[in-house]
Amino acid sequence: MDELELNLPINALVNKPVHKKKFYEKAAISKKLKDEFVEKVQKITWRYKLAEDTIGIEKTDSVIEIQVFQVELKEQVIPKNVLKLIDKFIPYPILYQFIYKDNFAYGINLKNSSLGHDYYFSDWNSPVSFDFNAINLEKLYQKLIQAFISDEIKQQGDFEVVITTDKQIKQLEHEIQALDSRIKREKQFNRKVELNKTLLKTKDQLQTIKGSQL
Repeated sequence: MDELELNLPINALVNKPVHKKKFYEKAAISKKLKDEFVEKVQKITWRYKLAEDTIGIEKTDSVIEIQVFQVELKEQVIPKNVLKLIDKFIPYPILYQFIYKDNFAYGINLKNSSLGHDYYFSDWNSPVSFDFNAINLEKLYQKLIQAFISDEIKQQGDFEVVITTDKQIKQLEHEIQALDSRIKREKQFNRKVELNKTLLKTKDQLQTIKGSQL
């Protein structure tokens, strides 16, 4: 599938299967999570190893290597709980390529002591433009994450500001969606009025943040 070709050096190519049992047999996990792993993941392939000796980019104390895993799925749903298990076992950042039949998507996990942990995903069948040029692997990791973030937010420049702003926008959008649902369900007029006030205030906050990106 051409959309999954990353144009990385041949030295970075690994192309080895990663056995699913490696993750769930050695861990004290629930039967539900094990079943999810078995029922939703067809196979995992270790596609690339991005390291100082494979792509010639200097490692840092925080990012020694970056892996690229290709995950073939049994349904067109990304199993986030399974990814958390994989990321728990693999000490390095992972760029995921998801495949379901002729469909594809990408994902990556932010692992940062100060910014927290969060997943970023592309829409299905939406190509993502990755830039694999950087002064070190930490900066490369940051660039891979920012490939999932809109250009308007990325104009902030500083990585921590970009991530914080993106989190704020996502949180406000989630609150707006939840308020919309509550307003539609609410029967009491006075309560509906109050909820609408909160909704307008939240939308104003979102517009203020988005407006500062222009």
